[in-house]
Parts: sequence; structure tokens; C-alpha cells
Amino acid sequence: MNYAGTSWSSDFFGCSQANAFLCRCTPNRFPKGAPWTRYHGDYKGLHIDLVWPGKDPVLGVDSVGTVSAALVTYASIQLLKPDLIINAGTAGGFKARGAGIGDVFLASDVAFHDRRIPIPVFDSYGIGARKTFETPNIVKELNLKVGKLSTGDSLDMSPHDETAILSNEATVKDMEGAAVAYVADLFSTPAIFVKAVTDIVDGEKPTAEEFLQNLISVTMALDQAVLQVVDFISGKCISDL
Repeated sequence: MNYAGTSWSSDFFGCSQANAFLCRCTPNRFPKGAPWTRYHGDYKGLHIDLVWPGKDPVLGVDSVGTVSAALVTYASIQLLKPDLIINAGTAGGFKARGAGIGDVFLASDVAFHDRRIPIPVFDSYGIGARKTFETPNIVKELNLKVGKLSTGDSLDMSPHDETAILSNEATVKDMEGAAVAYVADLFSTPAIFVKAVTDIVDGEKPTAEEFLQNLISVTMALDQAVLQVVDFISGKCISDL
């Protein structure tokens, strides 16, 4: 199986087993001229391409957001032809829906919360709600939480965003997932979304402060969860997930 992973964590695959995999891989720009980095190699019978969006070439910060996510996903599908995409990253969580710091979720559905087009049919296009690729055996075997994911290009949450997120019935919010899902659907490529909660959106602490406070520890939890998912995938067909 050819698996492509797209990651927006600052330290993706941080555990020792995963580092051993990365140490066997040679990073290279992907494609040439882009700031993205690709690690590729074989792991437990899987051919893995790990693509990291890298740093913005002007400002030097991580290339977060839907534009970078869509571009990386498109390039990965066109050039790498993956059988499965795993989009791994951090997210904000809603305690009212049962999310806590460090929880790892598999997204059952994705939608946008900041694309407002108040015209019939265009409004549905803007929201872009869609089901993700179902993996009941992964959920059962790894005992991961499941919830809806809402995506937007802002770390904080405006009143308009909050209304849309509540309408989407989201448990977690990120800045990439729905964009990855849109491109994956265009090319009929299965995609799953593994999100670890760094901050509580409906909590008392400022989002940015809580995000930075928990980023390192939550990323480690995310790394471990993704490695467990990859280990489970090994030796199985897509239909067995």
C-alpha cells in the first residue's frame, strides 16, 4: 500500500520508533521549488510518503491554513498516487462536546466554518460538508474518539465562526482538514484525519496561549496515535480499515 501522510505538527512522528523510520529516509523538497519537505521509505510493508508543508519562504513560520493544505494534497495525489492519505495535526476542542487537552480524534465528518456565501446552493458549497473515509476497525481497535471536524483559516473564533461551528456540530476545529478532504474527494482518494487537541475553544484560557502551552506534549500524543494507526494499517487492505 502506498500511504501519503500530510502533517501540520511542528514535530511529527516524534516517538523513538518513528524517528527510527525518519532516520532511514532522505528528506527532499517536494516538488522542486516548493517549501514542502517529503520523507519517503518503507515501513512494515507500507511505502510511506510523509509530506510536511514546511516554512513560509518570506516570514519563516509554519505554512498552516487551507491554501497550503490544498496545494500539498493536490501535489501529493498527482505525483505520489497514494492509496490512502492521513492528515495528522493539532486542533482546538470543545469541552461541551467532550473534548479535552491531549485527546486524539478521528474525524467522522468535515466542513468549513468561515466560507459564507449567502446564495442558494453556493451556501452549501461554501460549507463543504462531507463524510470522511470510514475506518470502523481502526476506531474499534485503537479506541480513538470520533467527532466532527470544522475547518477555517483563523486560530481564534469569531462570532460568525462560532455560529457556523455549532451548526456543523463540530467537536474539534482546525485550519486544514476540510481543504484536504475536498481535494482528496476530487480525485477519489481515501483520506482519514487524526487530530489531537491542544486548546479548549470554549474554555477560559486564551486560545493562542493554551495552544503554545500544550503544543509539545500534545504533539507527542499525536505522534504516538498516528504510529498506532500506521501499524494497524500494515498488512491490510483499504476495505479492512
